Amino acid sequence: MASTGTGEDGPEVPDDDGASAAAAFREFMASSGASDAAASLADPNSAWLSSEDLADVRRRLPILYVEAVPVRLDGMGVVTQVGILLRANERGAITRTLVSGRVMFGETLRDALFRHLEKDLGPMAFPQLPPSPVPFSVAEYFPIPGLSAYLDERQHAVSLAYVVPVTGTCDPRQDALELTWMSPAEASSPAVHAEMEGGRGTLLRAALASVGVLG
Repeated sequence: MASTGTGEDGPEVPDDDGASAAAAFREFMASSGASDAAASLADPNSAWLSSEDLADVRRRLPILYVEAVPVRLDGMGVVTQVGILLRANERGAITRTLVSGRVMFGETLRDALFRHLEKDLGPMAFPQLPPSPVPFSVAEYFPIPGLSAYLDERQHAVSLAYVVPVTGTCDPRQDALELTWMSPAEASSPAVHAEMEGGRGTLLRAALASVGVLG
């Protein structure tokens, strides 16, 4: 698929941070009478789906994602900088995007959000997750252009989007080339909007509007 939509093309292998949550989830599955096989599938520390299984699911069901707009705040809590990832897609084009990834079976939204922030920004980013899991927007990605402002040629995806302050040092990982920090006015510009993949320029502007800094 052209990487014009939500991130992560291959099977997802999570980090070790969710070990305690995984153990608790397996205990719950066992106490509720679920089989060992089902408990294994619910383990957030195992590979989520193979490439073949994921492709099959994408043909049948919407996929749940989380997305994050990393920001830096001043002492009054006002957004002063907005972080946007620079990435090369499968066609070799350089595009801008946001932190994004799937939510796994048995994983809370907060855990998924933290995991993807750490994956994309590095372990020293120190994201400050919001106290409530309510997103500033829900974005629906469709494989057919024109059904919404968001396009993902692989799948129908539903994405919960958040603005997340970060206080540490960001060192982009995975397939990100760099993290560019911009002022809210720069991030609001038509030029940046046009460079965002999958319609994420619209989502970025909604994020800036939600925190009162849309330029």
